[in-house]
Amino acid sequence: MPGSGGPVATFSVWDYVVFAGLILFAAGIGLFQAIRGRKDTSSSEFLLGGRQMTAVPVALSLTASFMSGITVIGTPAEAYLFGTPFWLFVFSYSIMSTISAEIFVPLFYRLNITSTYEYLEMRYNKLIQIIGTSMYIAQTALYTGMVIYAPALALNQITGLDLWGVLVATGVVCIIYCTLGGLKAVIWTDVFQMVIMLAGFLAVIARGAVLQGGLGKIWNDSYHGGRLETFSFDPDPLRRHSFWTIVVGGSLMWTSMYAINQSQVQRYISCRTITHAKLSLYVNMVGLWVTVSLAMLSGLTMYSIYKDCDPFTNKDVGATDQLLPYLVMDILADFPGLPGLFVAAAYSGTLSTVSSSINALVAVTTEDFLKPVLPQLTERQLSWINMGMSVFYGAVCIGMAGVASLMGNILQAALSIFGMISGPLLGLYLLGMFFRCANSTGGFVGLISGLVITLWVGIGAQLYPPLPEKTLRLPLSVEGCAVSPMNQTTTVIPFTTVLHNYTTTTPAPRPALADNWYSLSYLYFCPVGILVTMIVGLTVSAITGGCKQKKIRPELFISKSDLICFKCCGEDTEISKPDLIEKEPNYMQGLDSPVFCDNEIALKEKDTEKITRM
Repeated sequence: MPGSGGPVATFSVWDYVVFAGLILFAAGIGLFQAIRGRKDTSSSEFLLGGRQMTAVPVALSLTASFMSGITVIGTPAEAYLFGTPFWLFVFSYSIMSTISAEIFVPLFYRLNITSTYEYLEMRYNKLIQIIGTSMYIAQTALYTGMVIYAPALALNQITGLDLWGVLVATGVVCIIYCTLGGLKAVIWTDVFQMVIMLAGFLAVIARGAVLQGGLGKIWNDSYHGGRLETFSFDPDPLRRHSFWTIVVGGSLMWTSMYAINQSQVQRYISCRTITHAKLSLYVNMVGLWVTVSLAMLSGLTMYSIYKDCDPFTNKDVGATDQLLPYLVMDILADFPGLPGLFVAAAYSGTLSTVSSSINALVAVTTEDFLKPVLPQLTERQLSWINMGMSVFYGAVCIGMAGVASLMGNILQAALSIFGMISGPLLGLYLLGMFFRCANSTGGFVGLISGLVITLWVGIGAQLYPPLPEKTLRLPLSVEGCAVSPMNQTTTVIPFTTVLHNYTTTTPAPRPALADNWYSLSYLYFCPVGILVTMIVGLTVSAITGGCKQKKIRPELFISKSDLICFKCCGEDTEISKPDLIEKEPNYMQGLDSPVFCDNEIALKEKDTEKITRM
């Protein structure tokens, strides 16, 4: 009986058929795009889809890119253990989408860039660009390894699928359609995988509602279990999740993931017009709302079923990230194929994130490292190099899965990585976009200072996790379990690598900083990095003569016209070519694209100076 504890069923033949069929279909999309676009083998087509994508598929791809297997498995477990404060991220997604669409999209379109980090060379110098690109590569490789490893480990122990076989298979499928199909294959595959992820959540919620007697019963159980206490206005920065940590810290963290992260920027600059690019971010915002809501409802459904028999406390699972796969096998095993659908949902999230990361890593490597050193490369040579690098980075990400096994709480660790590395980078961009006095010396010192501070607090938090009174894990019971943990044996391999097991152990000595600085909410890592980078950058720039710089190109700054949403073509549609940036004589998309009939691209230097003057 579901909810009573004990061993659960494993995969049936039909589950394997459904799982394999969906994954092979995803790979087939990549092959189809490769065959369809075989006549155009240019680097622009491979990396940016020829800049001809439309808003809706790009929006779904943006959503799927970070709604990885970590989200599919980690977010319901978050609701089960800590309640619904995580739901407040809907506010963060709204703020992030607005900032990205109204500030960063016009800038990147105007500069006609392929790699986000080209801006750092234009605004500062080549050294800062190389540092920024290297930080991105390290962050993305580690995050992608975690994305591959964590769902594979959890599902391996529930379904019996071979762990490393699944890891390698995941990487191989991603490599195939990234290598052959480029960005178009990634985007259209993400669209399909997004549908599969949502279908997996709906299957869990629908079956749980039937077993529990309706959604009202699930909601009532969650209320009495303290899971619906969403709003906490406690200003304590050490509090793991509160209204302020999520809305302030979470908004800035997600902005760093969407506004300057190559994996995301590469998608919306592939749109045919700037309006499509902005619209894709707003549609993506709705997609994020729907996804996180379904994930939270899945977690509440899991709590309603297991409120009297927690599988983790009862030792039915070895770690809390196995809770949702355990639930799936517990309640859906009577419906052949549905557990396979859920596993495909988790792996669809993994595949979409891995493929996005591989394609973005290839883009930044080509644009920031290869082209400046080997400008004589032809388009055909670049195309072959892009394919080779897709294979290389796929192998690197699979290898990084071993490093990911050393991380702690899967959802928190994944977001912490972005806060520690993307926070200082976002501060560097904001410094350059809004302050004319910022120079390369200030940018360099500010970036390094911000990175050192965020790594210090982030690594310290990993070594000395916050005490339970700051994390506020909610109580669970095993009173209703039919099988006691003392009398059962499981096939679950004990491990401590994916999530903290929250077991009672002899406390290790903690340094003085452990209960204050290292206990800072992980969502504040990004704001700390931004503030340190900007404050140090402005101070050093002022000392080193930043205010005496020669005239800087106005198109590198945010102008007043950039901040107007969906401004239609009007009286100032004439734009002189000198106002735009030509990267190469044969790379004319930026001048030919209809995006540049939009008014927000018209450069008004006096407006730019007004908004960026200190």
